[in-house]
Amino acid sequence: MKKIASILVISLLLLSCKDDKSVKYVPESIGAINSLSVVIDNELWQGEVGDKVREYFAAPVVGLTLEEPLFTINYMPPSVFTGSIQHSRSVLYVTRDSTNKTLIKTDVYAKPQKVAVISGKNVQDIKKEIDANAGKIIEAFRGLEITEAQKRFRRSLNREGVLKETFNVNLEIPSAYKVGRQEDNFVWYDRQVPKGTMNVIMYAMPEDYFKNDSTLVRDILRMRDSIGSVYIPGEDIPGKKNHMVTEKIFAPHVYPAEIAGKKAVEVRGLWEMSDYPMGGPYLMYIINDKENNRKLIIEGFTFAPASRKRDNMFELEAILKTITFLKS
Repeated sequence: MKKIASILVISLLLLSCKDDKSVKYVPESIGAINSLSVVIDNELWQGEVGDKVREYFAAPVVGLTLEEPLFTINYMPPSVFTGSIQHSRSVLYVTRDSTNKTLIKTDVYAKPQKVAVISGKNVQDIKKEIDANAGKIIEAFRGLEITEAQKRFRRSLNREGVLKETFNVNLEIPSAYKVGRQEDNFVWYDRQVPKGTMNVIMYAMPEDYFKNDSTLVRDILRMRDSIGSVYIPGEDIPGKKNHMVTEKIFAPHVYPAEIAGKKAVEVRGLWEMSDYPMGGPYLMYIINDKENNRKLIIEGFTFAPASRKRDNMFELEAILKTITFLKS
Protein backbone atom coordinates (compact mmCIF):
# COMPACT_ATOMS: atom_id res chain seq x y z
CA MET A 1 0.00 0.00 0.00
CA LYS A 2 2.86 2.37 0.81
CA LYS A 3 4.35 1.77 -2.67
CA ILE A 4 1.01 2.40 -4.38
CA ALA A 5 0.48 5.56 -2.34
CA SER A 6 3.89 6.87 -3.34
CA ILE A 7 3.11 6.30 -7.00
CA LEU A 8 -0.26 8.02 -6.67
CA VAL A 9 1.25 11.02 -4.89
CA ILE A 10 3.96 11.61 -7.48
CA SER A 11 1.52 11.06 -10.35
CA LEU A 12 -0.91 13.61 -8.92
CA LEU A 13 1.87 16.11 -8.35
CA LEU A 14 3.20 15.77 -11.87
CA LEU A 15 -0.20 15.96 -13.51
CA SER A 16 -1.30 18.92 -11.41
CA CYS A 17 1.84 20.85 -12.36
CA LYS A 18 0.83 20.61 -16.00
CA ASP A 19 -2.27 22.76 -15.64
CA ASP A 20 -1.62 24.84 -12.54
CA LYS A 21 -0.52 28.30 -13.71
CA SER A 22 -0.28 29.76 -10.19
CA VAL A 23 3.11 30.49 -8.68
CA LYS A 24 3.96 28.33 -5.70
CA TYR A 25 6.97 28.35 -3.40
CA VAL A 26 9.42 25.49 -3.73
CA PRO A 27 12.77 25.28 -1.93
CA GLU A 28 16.12 25.48 -3.68
CA SER A 29 17.30 22.20 -5.14
CA ILE A 30 20.34 20.41 -3.77
CA GLY A 31 23.02 18.04 -4.94
CA ALA A 32 26.51 17.83 -6.38
CA ILE A 33 26.98 18.55 -10.06
CA ASN A 34 26.22 15.44 -12.17
CA SER A 35 24.50 13.60 -9.33
CA LEU A 36 21.23 11.78 -10.09
CA SER A 37 18.66 10.43 -7.65
CA VAL A 38 17.14 7.23 -9.03
CA VAL A 39 13.90 6.26 -7.27
CA ILE A 40 12.97 2.64 -7.97
CA ASP A 41 11.97 -0.36 -5.92
CA ASN A 42 14.68 -2.85 -5.03
CA GLU A 43 13.33 -5.68 -7.16
CA LEU A 44 13.46 -3.60 -10.34
CA TRP A 45 16.83 -2.07 -9.43
CA GLN A 46 18.45 -5.46 -8.90
CA GLY A 47 17.12 -6.85 -12.18
CA GLU A 48 16.94 -6.03 -15.88
CA VAL A 49 15.39 -2.61 -15.36
CA GLY A 50 18.24 -1.53 -13.10
CA ASP A 51 20.72 -2.80 -15.67
CA LYS A 52 18.97 -0.75 -18.35
CA VAL A 53 19.02 2.40 -16.17
CA ARG A 54 22.75 1.95 -15.55
CA GLU A 55 23.38 1.27 -19.25
CA TYR A 56 22.25 4.80 -20.12
CA PHE A 57 22.62 6.95 -17.04
CA ALA A 58 25.90 5.49 -15.80
CA ALA A 59 27.40 5.06 -19.27
CA PRO A 60 31.09 6.01 -19.57
CA VAL A 61 31.66 9.65 -20.49
CA VAL A 62 33.15 9.99 -23.96
CA GLY A 63 36.72 11.25 -24.28
CA LEU A 64 38.14 10.72 -20.80
CA THR A 65 41.38 8.97 -19.86
CA LEU A 66 39.66 7.01 -17.08
CA GLU A 67 36.22 5.39 -17.27
CA GLU A 68 33.76 7.59 -15.37
CA PRO A 69 29.94 7.48 -15.36
CA LEU A 70 27.77 10.12 -17.00
CA PHE A 71 25.96 10.64 -13.66
CA THR A 72 26.80 9.63 -10.12
CA ILE A 73 23.70 7.61 -9.23
CA ASN A 74 22.14 7.76 -5.78
CA TYR A 75 19.67 4.85 -5.68
CA MET A 76 16.75 4.80 -3.26
CA PRO A 77 13.42 2.94 -2.94
CA PRO A 78 10.21 5.05 -3.11
CA SER A 79 9.68 4.81 0.66
CA VAL A 80 12.91 6.78 1.20
CA PHE A 81 12.09 9.49 -1.34
CA THR A 82 10.68 11.96 1.17
CA GLY A 83 11.62 15.21 2.87
CA SER A 84 14.78 16.97 1.73
CA ILE A 85 15.73 14.10 -0.59
CA GLN A 86 12.87 15.24 -2.84
CA HIS A 87 14.81 18.47 -3.36
CA SER A 88 17.45 16.69 -5.44
CA ARG A 89 18.07 18.65 -8.61
CA SER A 90 17.84 15.70 -11.02
CA VAL A 91 15.44 12.84 -10.26
CA LEU A 92 14.62 9.71 -12.23
CA TYR A 93 11.53 7.86 -10.95
CA VAL A 94 10.98 4.36 -12.41
CA THR A 95 7.92 2.28 -11.52
CA ARG A 96 5.39 -0.31 -12.60
CA ASP A 97 2.04 1.24 -13.46
CA SER A 98 -1.10 0.55 -15.48
CA THR A 99 0.18 2.63 -18.41
CA ASN A 100 3.43 2.87 -20.35
CA LYS A 101 4.49 6.49 -20.08
CA THR A 102 7.47 8.82 -19.79
CA LEU A 103 7.15 12.34 -18.35
CA ILE A 104 9.73 15.06 -17.77
CA LYS A 105 8.58 17.78 -15.40
CA THR A 106 10.21 20.95 -14.11
CA ASP A 107 10.44 22.25 -10.52
CA VAL A 108 8.07 19.71 -8.97
CA TYR A 109 9.55 19.62 -5.46
CA ALA A 110 12.36 22.19 -5.71
CA LYS A 111 13.84 24.78 -8.07
CA PRO A 112 15.64 24.32 -10.37
CA GLN A 113 14.74 20.67 -10.80
CA LYS A 114 13.97 18.06 -13.44
CA VAL A 115 11.91 15.01 -12.53
CA ALA A 116 11.63 12.25 -15.12
CA VAL A 117 9.05 9.51 -14.52
CA ILE A 118 9.17 6.27 -16.46
CA SER A 119 6.35 3.78 -15.98
CA GLY A 120 5.42 0.50 -17.61
CA LYS A 121 3.06 -2.40 -17.14
CA ASN A 122 5.90 -4.90 -16.77
CA VAL A 123 9.67 -5.20 -16.95
CA GLN A 124 9.80 -5.39 -20.74
CA ASP A 125 7.56 -2.35 -21.17
CA ILE A 126 9.66 -0.32 -18.73
CA LYS A 127 12.84 -1.28 -20.60
CA LYS A 128 11.25 -0.18 -23.88
CA GLU A 129 10.32 3.17 -22.35
CA ILE A 130 13.89 3.64 -21.16
CA ASP A 131 15.30 2.74 -24.58
CA ALA A 132 12.94 5.16 -26.30
CA ASN A 133 13.32 8.11 -23.93
CA ALA A 134 16.71 7.93 -22.21
CA GLY A 135 18.28 10.26 -24.76
CA LYS A 136 15.88 13.15 -24.19
CA ILE A 137 15.94 12.62 -20.41
CA ILE A 138 19.75 12.75 -20.36
CA GLU A 139 19.64 15.90 -22.49
CA ALA A 140 17.26 17.51 -19.98
CA PHE A 141 19.39 16.51 -16.98
CA ARG A 142 22.67 17.62 -18.61
CA GLY A 143 21.14 20.93 -19.64
CA LEU A 144 20.08 21.54 -16.05
CA GLU A 145 23.52 20.59 -14.72
CA ILE A 146 25.24 22.92 -17.20
CA THR A 147 22.99 25.77 -16.05
CA GLU A 148 23.71 24.97 -12.40
CA ALA A 149 27.48 24.87 -13.00
CA GLN A 150 27.29 28.24 -14.76
CA LYS A 151 25.21 29.70 -11.94
CA ARG A 152 27.86 28.65 -9.42
CA PHE A 153 30.90 30.07 -11.21
CA ARG A 154 29.11 33.29 -12.20
CA ARG A 155 29.40 34.35 -8.55
CA SER A 156 33.04 35.28 -9.22
CA LEU A 157 34.15 35.94 -12.81
CA ASN A 158 37.40 36.96 -14.45
CA ARG A 159 36.93 40.59 -15.53
CA GLU A 160 39.89 40.81 -17.92
CA GLY A 161 38.81 42.00 -21.36
CA VAL A 162 41.35 40.00 -23.34
CA LEU A 163 38.86 37.99 -25.42
CA LYS A 164 36.86 41.09 -26.31
CA GLU A 165 40.01 42.88 -27.43
CA THR A 166 41.36 39.93 -29.42
CA PHE A 167 38.27 38.21 -30.85
CA ASN A 168 35.35 40.55 -30.06
CA VAL A 169 33.60 37.90 -27.98
CA ASN A 170 32.65 37.49 -24.35
CA LEU A 171 33.22 34.36 -22.30
CA GLU A 172 32.19 33.92 -18.67
CA ILE A 173 35.31 32.52 -17.04
CA PRO A 174 35.64 31.93 -13.29
CA SER A 175 38.07 34.26 -11.55
CA ALA A 176 40.34 31.32 -10.68
CA TYR A 177 41.41 31.25 -14.35
CA LYS A 178 44.12 33.72 -15.34
CA VAL A 179 45.50 34.73 -18.74
CA GLY A 180 48.77 32.87 -19.17
CA ARG A 181 49.45 33.77 -22.80
CA GLN A 182 48.08 36.33 -25.23
CA GLU A 183 49.07 36.65 -28.89
CA ASP A 184 47.46 38.32 -31.90
CA ASN A 185 45.43 35.17 -32.64
CA PHE A 186 45.73 33.11 -29.48
CA VAL A 187 44.60 33.46 -25.87
CA TRP A 188 45.27 30.92 -23.10
CA TYR A 189 43.65 30.90 -19.65
CA ASP A 190 44.61 28.38 -17.00
CA ARG A 191 43.94 27.57 -13.36
CA GLN A 192 45.64 25.30 -10.88
CA VAL A 193 43.83 22.21 -9.61
CA PRO A 194 45.13 19.42 -7.35
CA LYS A 195 47.94 17.66 -9.25
CA GLY A 196 47.42 19.65 -12.44
CA THR A 197 45.74 22.41 -14.41
CA MET A 198 42.54 23.27 -16.27
CA ASN A 199 42.87 25.32 -19.43
CA VAL A 200 40.82 27.34 -21.92
CA ILE A 201 42.27 28.46 -25.25
CA MET A 202 40.80 30.40 -28.16
CA TYR A 203 42.03 31.12 -31.68
CA ALA A 204 40.64 31.72 -35.16
CA MET A 205 41.17 29.91 -38.46
CA PRO A 206 40.30 30.96 -42.02
CA GLU A 207 36.67 30.38 -42.94
CA ASP A 208 37.63 27.85 -45.64
CA TYR A 209 40.19 25.92 -43.54
CA PHE A 210 38.00 22.82 -43.35
CA LYS A 211 37.57 21.74 -46.96
CA ASN A 212 34.90 19.04 -46.69
CA ASP A 213 33.38 16.46 -44.36
CA SER A 214 35.51 13.62 -45.70
CA THR A 215 38.72 15.26 -44.44
CA LEU A 216 37.27 16.95 -41.34
CA VAL A 217 38.90 14.71 -38.72
CA ARG A 218 42.27 14.87 -40.47
CA ASP A 219 42.01 18.65 -40.75
CA ILE A 220 41.12 18.94 -37.05
CA LEU A 221 44.17 16.90 -36.05
CA ARG A 222 46.41 18.93 -38.35
CA MET A 223 45.07 22.18 -36.93
CA ARG A 224 45.44 21.16 -33.27
CA ASP A 225 48.98 19.90 -33.81
CA SER A 226 50.04 23.07 -35.61
CA ILE A 227 48.59 25.28 -32.86
CA GLY A 228 50.25 23.12 -30.21
CA SER A 229 53.64 23.35 -31.89
CA VAL A 230 53.50 27.15 -31.91
CA TYR A 231 51.70 28.07 -28.70
CA ILE A 232 51.62 25.14 -26.24
CA PRO A 233 55.13 23.96 -25.38
CA GLY A 234 55.94 21.23 -22.89
CA GLU A 235 58.89 20.24 -20.74
CA ASP A 236 62.27 21.10 -22.24
CA ILE A 237 63.75 18.03 -23.90
CA PRO A 238 67.33 18.44 -25.20
CA GLY A 239 67.38 18.28 -28.99
CA LYS A 240 63.59 18.05 -29.34
CA LYS A 241 60.70 20.47 -29.68
CA ASN A 242 58.29 19.10 -27.12
CA HIS A 243 54.74 20.41 -27.56
CA MET A 244 51.06 19.46 -27.41
CA VAL A 245 49.75 17.11 -30.08
CA THR A 246 46.54 15.13 -30.53
CA GLU A 247 46.58 11.54 -29.34
CA LYS A 248 46.60 9.47 -32.53
CA ILE A 249 45.60 5.98 -31.36
CA PHE A 250 42.01 6.91 -30.48
CA ALA A 251 40.15 8.98 -33.09
CA PRO A 252 38.32 12.00 -31.69
CA HIS A 253 34.53 11.96 -31.35
CA VAL A 254 32.95 14.59 -33.60
CA TYR A 255 29.34 15.81 -33.31
CA PRO A 256 27.25 18.60 -34.87
CA ALA A 257 26.48 21.37 -32.38
CA GLU A 258 25.11 24.86 -32.00
CA ILE A 259 26.95 27.45 -29.95
CA ALA A 260 25.70 30.99 -29.38
CA GLY A 261 23.14 30.49 -32.15
CA LYS A 262 25.82 29.53 -34.68
CA LYS A 263 26.48 26.20 -36.35
CA ALA A 264 29.43 24.43 -34.81
CA VAL A 265 31.24 21.13 -34.46
CA GLU A 266 31.94 19.53 -31.08
CA VAL A 267 35.12 17.50 -30.78
CA ARG A 268 36.09 15.32 -27.82
CA GLY A 269 39.38 13.51 -27.66
CA LEU A 270 42.73 13.07 -25.95
CA TRP A 271 45.90 15.14 -26.15
CA GLU A 272 49.49 14.32 -25.27
CA MET A 273 52.94 15.85 -25.48
CA SER A 274 55.06 15.00 -28.49
CA ASP A 275 58.14 13.93 -26.52
CA TYR A 276 57.05 13.59 -22.91
CA PRO A 277 54.66 11.20 -21.06
CA MET A 278 51.92 13.71 -20.32
CA GLY A 279 48.34 14.05 -21.57
CA GLY A 280 44.63 14.29 -20.86
CA PRO A 281 41.19 14.97 -22.37
CA TYR A 282 40.07 17.96 -24.41
CA LEU A 283 36.76 19.43 -25.59
CA MET A 284 36.71 21.71 -28.61
CA TYR A 285 34.05 23.73 -30.42
CA ILE A 286 34.68 24.86 -33.99
CA ILE A 287 32.21 27.70 -34.50
CA ASN A 288 31.17 28.83 -37.96
CA ASP A 289 31.42 32.61 -37.53
CA LYS A 290 30.32 33.71 -40.99
CA GLU A 291 29.79 37.33 -39.96
CA ASN A 292 33.53 37.63 -39.31
CA ASN A 293 34.69 35.30 -42.12
CA ARG A 294 36.36 32.86 -39.76
CA LYS A 295 36.12 29.64 -37.85
CA LEU A 296 36.46 30.50 -34.17
CA ILE A 297 38.02 27.70 -32.14
CA ILE A 298 37.46 27.45 -28.41
CA GLU A 299 38.86 24.54 -26.43
CA GLY A 300 39.09 23.33 -22.87
CA PHE A 301 41.64 20.75 -21.78
CA THR A 302 42.86 19.43 -18.48
CA PHE A 303 45.92 17.78 -17.01
CA ALA A 304 45.46 15.87 -13.77
CA PRO A 305 47.26 12.51 -13.86
CA ALA A 306 45.63 9.57 -12.08
CA SER A 307 42.67 11.79 -11.11
CA ARG A 308 39.03 11.73 -12.13
CA LYS A 309 38.35 14.38 -14.73
CA ARG A 310 34.62 14.18 -15.49
CA ASP A 311 33.64 17.17 -13.40
CA ASN A 312 36.66 19.21 -14.52
CA MET A 313 35.73 18.67 -18.16
CA PHE A 314 32.09 19.40 -17.36
CA GLU A 315 33.09 22.75 -15.86
CA LEU A 316 35.07 23.53 -19.00
CA GLU A 317 32.05 22.64 -21.15
CA ALA A 318 29.87 24.95 -19.06
CA ILE A 319 32.40 27.76 -19.54
CA LEU A 320 32.73 27.28 -23.29
CA LYS A 321 28.95 27.36 -23.72
CA THR A 322 28.73 30.88 -22.26
CA ILE A 323 30.39 32.44 -25.31
CA THR A 324 28.61 35.37 -26.93
CA PHE A 325 29.59 37.29 -30.06
CA LEU A 326 29.74 41.05 -29.71
CA LYS A 327 28.67 43.50 -32.39
CA SER A 328 31.50 45.31 -34.15
